[in-house]
Amino acid sequence: MAQKPPTPQTVNILIIGQSGRLQHEALLFAASLSASGSDPARFRLFVAEPQPGPLWPNDPRMSADVRAELEHMGATILPFDSQHFGHAYPQGNKIEALAQLPADQPFVFFDSDTLILGDLVQVPFDFDRPSASLRRENTWPEIELYGPGYSATWKSLYDKFGLEFESSLDPDWPDEYWRRYLYFNAGFFFYRCPQVFGARFLEYALAIRDDAPPELVCQSLDPWLDQVALPLVIHGLGGGRDTLPAGLLDGAVSCHYRTLPLLYAREADAVVEVLEQISAPHRLKKLLKRHEAMKRMIYQGRGQKVRALFDRDDLPRKEKAIRNRIRREGFWMR
Repeated sequence: MAQKPPTPQTVNILIIGQSGRLQHEALLFAASLSASGSDPARFRLFVAEPQPGPLWPNDPRMSADVRAELEHMGATILPFDSQHFGHAYPQGNKIEALAQLPADQPFVFFDSDTLILGDLVQVPFDFDRPSASLRRENTWPEIELYGPGYSATWKSLYDKFGLEFESSLDPDWPDEYWRRYLYFNAGFFFYRCPQVFGARFLEYALAIRDDAPPELVCQSLDPWLDQVALPLVIHGLGGGRDTLPAGLLDGAVSCHYRTLPLLYAREADAVVEVLEQISAPHRLKKLLKRHEAMKRMIYQGRGQKVRALFDRDDLPRKEKAIRNRIRREGFWMR
């Protein structure tokens, strides 16, 4: 008798949803996931929502109609209490929310300002070897003229947590060039267990925030704390920079667009088409239009005006230059 094929692994997808811009980005993410062809029984969407508490001066919860629409699209809302970060460092939401996901089940975290463009089954995740987004610039550390260099700065962190440093280096790049050092954008990351990953992420982030090595004395950790701790977590759990094929996440299957002006300025035509198709239905449109940037960029045509400013085949090398051009034209919005 022929054996039945193994049951496909269920993967939990986690994003953050809270009042303001993020709840509207969460709607776009959920709509794009629904339209992507990804099997909702295999890729289950969870939207983590911070709850009111002493670390939030205002209520961070999503509006009731946004929450209802997310549930209508198949998402599960995960309330969580902010115990360490909150309003002072909202990027910490992604760290604290991991504890709410079921233990011992593989997960992928995505920043809410992401669109899913294709079926996630195309991505050959190795959940035993975590990784994160390599779509990043050399934002941290900022090297001072008479301060420690990249090697001394990063090695001080590996030493602090008892991690082996040399194996994290990319030998294809020279000493003191930023790409030699393990550094990610925290726009996505994954592992086999959110509880293990989240506990270590929290431990490292708090230790860096509260008791950083002296080599970091001149370094800013806001907003970079999550991206400073993340490579240490990934390296310590046996992952690295090359555990996923290039061109899928941050490519053909997902797009971390960051802001709508940047999306319209630099992303491929297919990304714009997905955005405008998923945002067209009336039930979503009436919610998304409440956010000024989405109203103007998507529904009033400002995004296409931004798009006309740039040649996607000849974009400025630095994101800052793209942002500055959009600002000069009066089109920048978040």
